[in-house]
Amino acid sequence: MAPTPARSATIEDVALAAGVSRAAVSKVLRDAYGVSDAMRERVTAAMTELNYRPRIAARAMRGRTFTIGIEIPDFGNQFFTRMLNGAMRALADTRYQVVIAPAESGSRHGLRAIEALVDRQVDGVIAVSPRVTSEALERIAVHSPVVMFGRHDTSDAYDTVAGDDVVGAQAAMSHLLELGHTRITHLTLPESDEDVPSPHGLRLRTYRAEMESAGLADQIVVVRTDEGQEAAYRTMREALEVGAPPTAIFAAHDELAIGTLRAVAEADRAISVVGYDDVPIASHPALGLTTVDQPGDEMGARAIELLLERIAGRTDAVHEVFEPRLRVRTSTRRLA
Repeated sequence: MAPTPARSATIEDVALAAGVSRAAVSKVLRDAYGVSDAMRERVTAAMTELNYRPRIAARAMRGRTFTIGIEIPDFGNQFFTRMLNGAMRALADTRYQVVIAPAESGSRHGLRAIEALVDRQVDGVIAVSPRVTSEALERIAVHSPVVMFGRHDTSDAYDTVAGDDVVGAQAAMSHLLELGHTRITHLTLPESDEDVPSPHGLRLRTYRAEMESAGLADQIVVVRTDEGQEAAYRTMREALEVGAPPTAIFAAHDELAIGTLRAVAEADRAISVVGYDDVPIASHPALGLTTVDQPGDEMGARAIELLLERIAGRTDAVHEVFEPRLRVRTSTRRLA
């Protein structure tokens, strides 16, 4: 069952918990001059313990703001552009405006960005961050409707919209195996964890399972890179210079795959490359990237629909999964 909304903590509650005056809490909230580090730490700790969100009471009295917050972890990933296009299309005939917040640089956690959106009194939040904990999202969902995009959480407190990452990764791996490839490398991000049901975690887990099922456990190679085409290019350029090169590479998403294609071209090697997402540039004849298409536009539109239902009063959780499709192009070929 969804958590029962409790009485929101007040500034007086924070002052009592921190052992300071109401005025002192107000100074900390305003980052006023003369607040000591010790007082700031005490007040901040009390706010965290009480899950205090400034201006919740004011928002409740005023009603809707007709703004929706969307937290984005990486503006360089074209898949999120597809998602935003779908979201904006779904809002075209409504009074709602979108406020976009980037996740804090370097961490990809996104919690600060999500909390900033809530503090700015948006009516609901679409979170696109793979590393924010479900516990943190549930705390936020008590006060503000939340839809988690791209993850496979099963919380009763908020909705989720995701692609079927297991089916998609199976399609990519089956394609490469059917082409005769056995030395298949998986390129993923540093935080990808196969024990966590995140998109990249599930793709990594499926890669391992498919290799083991094909009797290729001894050929499993996982290479990790930072986010973006340039980082993937540098990582794979170095990897291709060491040991026996793979005959195929399955990249966790298209930005990594595009960087990989550059490294493969410069190394002048006949290596098949598969991506994930089917971003718009993937179908360009100069790239011809074979990739798993998950319908970002439809997923973004559905996330908005679910959030508007939450804002209107729906409390039962919805966890929707979209079926991906493999798009075969010229970046993959049968092993000679």
